[in-house]
Amino acid sequence: MDSPEPVGPSAEVASESLNPERWIERYGDDLYRYALSRLRSPEAAEEVVQETFVAAWKHVEQYSGTGSERGWLMGILRRKVIDFVRQRNRTTSLDDSEAGDPLDEMFDQRGNWRPEWRSNESRPLDSLERVEFWRILEACLRGLPTRQADAFVLRELEEQSTEEICKALKVSSSNVWVLLHRARTRLSRCMNVRWHQQER
Repeated sequence: MDSPEPVGPSAEVASESLNPERWIERYGDDLYRYALSRLRSPEAAEEVVQETFVAAWKHVEQYSGTGSERGWLMGILRRKVIDFVRQRNRTTSLDDSEAGDPLDEMFDQRGNWRPEWRSNESRPLDSLERVEFWRILEACLRGLPTRQADAFVLRELEEQSTEEICKALKVSSSNVWVLLHRARTRLSRCMNVRWHQQER
């Protein structure tokens, strides 16, 4: 008599899924690098990666085996990153995080780029596929005020909507626009400086 067909993941997939030590060995570094690039704090990255493995272990039956195990874990991690940002911004003061804004230096009173900045603003973006671009971007993100960096990460890297960002950061849509505008301004400035230093 034939054995019944297994339901859900194959026996091989199931046995791998039930071994969190294998997850850490295989995917720990990738998940950590992803979390660090979004949260800019080694402690925070370690925390969300650990939470990801715990959540995956608790809900291992939800892994169907149809996609990659890494992709499944990354999906959990992305939700954990967004949850962490949401929680962190409950205790961050908007006024404190926006101190020392360089907008006056870079824009005129009408909101237009000053000529000395306009010519350089897009230069690093022409090299999007270069490893140096991402290394410099991550370094510059670490220098942003928390809410600016979180708004940028949620919009540009996690592709969250304005409404989702408002909920995560507990701010209005107009505040999201301001945060993103200031983040992009600071990043442009930082990246241009670092890019020129690298080329010397």
